[in-house]
Amino acid sequence: MKTVNLLTKLALVAMSVFTLASCDDDSYVYYYPASPNALVTVKPMDEGSFCMQLDDSTVVYPYNLKKSPFGDKEVRALANLTPVDAGTESDANYMRYVVVNWIDSILTKDAVPYPSDGNVVEYGEDPIEIVRDWVNIAEDGYLTLRFRTRWGNDGVVHFVNLLTGVNPEDPYEVEFKHNAYGDVNGMSGDALVAFRLNSLPDTEGKTVKLTLKYKSFSGEKSIQFDYCSRKSTPSSGSQVERASYSSRVK
Repeated sequence: MKTVNLLTKLALVAMSVFTLASCDDDSYVYYYPASPNALVTVKPMDEGSFCMQLDDSTVVYPYNLKKSPFGDKEVRALANLTPVDAGTESDANYMRYVVVNWIDSILTKDAVPYPSDGNVVEYGEDPIEIVRDWVNIAEDGYLTLRFRTRWGNDGVVHFVNLLTGVNPEDPYEVEFKHNAYGDVNGMSGDALVAFRLNSLPDTEGKTVKLTLKYKSFSGEKSIQFDYCSRKSTPSSGSQVERASYSSRVK
């Protein structure tokens, strides 16, 4: 039964988060008091209601919330969810319900096309590291990342972007850009961001390799993700807009 599968999935994710939190030796990685066990896309529906896309094929519905905490905006979010036994899959109107114990949005923004004049100065060349974490994934039309960099002046907001069209021979090659605006001498810390990939060519149901390039503290690096274009879901929300996870990135 998929109800059991959903319960197992959420439990396994919670276990993985606990392991990451207990094994990571870095001092400046922050976790919620009650660990998140789901990374979701919050999708507004009719009359203020909403659903949550758990992965490319699983949609869950809030049992204890009538309206989205984020209004009519579609955002990526970390959440702690508890499955609810609300029937069996054999029921004609079967729906997967969850209790939302807490939910917090991630900075969610569109990827941007590589400038036609090649001028990328505004996007910056400051280094970051992609942190090994379960939230790093390309799913439901988004690339979600946990990245690490240096943070000094609390008054400086860092600018992060994902550029598409960086390789004419590979439309699925993208580049992470970071502009720290001179704030490069502080302590190491992490932030989350989700980029919408709607500008990439439709994979037509196939899974392709999405290559992410970025400038690290030790030079140029790249990492690959499995990527399949977003499937149709029961969403009627508006275009993706910024939803702050951290006041230090935009």
